[in-house]
Amino acid sequence: MAPALDYFSRGAMHAEKHQEFFDHQARNNGSAPRRDVYYNPRLDPKNFLDGPLSTNPATRLRQMLARPGIVVAPGICDGISARCALEAGFSCLYQSGAATTASRLGQPDLAIATLNDFVQSAEMVCSLSPTTPVIADADTGFGGPTMVARTVRQYARAGVAALHIEDQVQTKRCGHLMGKQVVSREEFLTRIRAAVLARDSIPGGSDFVRRASMQEVNYLTGHLKVIIARTDSAQVLGMDEAVQRLRLAADAGADVCFIEGVKTKELLESTVAALAPKPVLVNVISGGLTPSFTYREAEQMGAKIIIFSLVSSVAMVHACRAAMQALKKTGTDFSSARGMDPKQFFEVMGLDEVVEFDALAGGSAFQVI
Repeated sequence: MAPALDYFSRGAMHAEKHQEFFDHQARNNGSAPRRDVYYNPRLDPKNFLDGPLSTNPATRLRQMLARPGIVVAPGICDGISARCALEAGFSCLYQSGAATTASRLGQPDLAIATLNDFVQSAEMVCSLSPTTPVIADADTGFGGPTMVARTVRQYARAGVAALHIEDQVQTKRCGHLMGKQVVSREEFLTRIRAAVLARDSIPGGSDFVRRASMQEVNYLTGHLKVIIARTDSAQVLGMDEAVQRLRLAADAGADVCFIEGVKTKELLESTVAALAPKPVLVNVISGGLTPSFTYREAEQMGAKIIIFSLVSSVAMVHACRAAMQALKKTGTDFSSARGMDPKQFFEVMGLDEVVEFDALAGGSAFQVI
């Protein structure tokens, strides 16, 4: 692993060199530099305001965050739900931890799924539409700082554009269940710093082309994965502590703040105001702690990202239950199929793309399908 650039520690190797550049940037912007706060000029939102949307999903998400409009990410749980979300025209997807645990393991969201379960699911989802940003749940990071770093690197290799790390204890649970416990503020910040350092240590360039000079190129290295800090402390320690944790997480390098379980419109609005200008993510689960805001309502309240974690999973449970009960009762799946034949089903799964690619390459296996 390449060494990370430490953007928020005075004593780190090369920190003075970095600070000189940041001081120069700050003078140009008319603001005073703060040595205790992470600042990477390459990730400044102003860099992502102009130009066409990138084919790199992480860069693309940063562009979406920097520009007007809320980012709407439906929760997907498998390949079928991801295909349906893409077919519906969504420009961002959310890999829910609860949905992944349910679909891969048939288990509740109680810290049962492992890092491997999450990464394998992400690899599949990200491969379906490589330019579409996927925001992925990374739970607690699955361990201490070294494990958090490993999580970030594996998610990056899978093609994930953004991931969120939370402050629950390792034996976590869905954020909309009762009885949650959270780690100390210091341990949460350690997780966020580990995620940021791991992200910044990943070698590689970018498709980002707005570079003013060769001097800047030396600093504008590394990947663009978006780090989202999530706190579940509102229900445990109160809203004031939750907001303070997110402020500190933003100072430590988190790109987006995610407060779980916001119970009212007023609390969401006050949270957005308190954390400005950092983007705020809100999670809506029907019947959960947060009211069933529409994405338009959430945008009016100032939220920048809205995820609907269980939209596909709950719908699939209802549909599958009905289909199984009908089959048991009638002895046939005719009614639940609703006229969809196998070819129509495979078309939703990308059949036409496969057939066209095979023909383009000179293949003839699928001339008749």
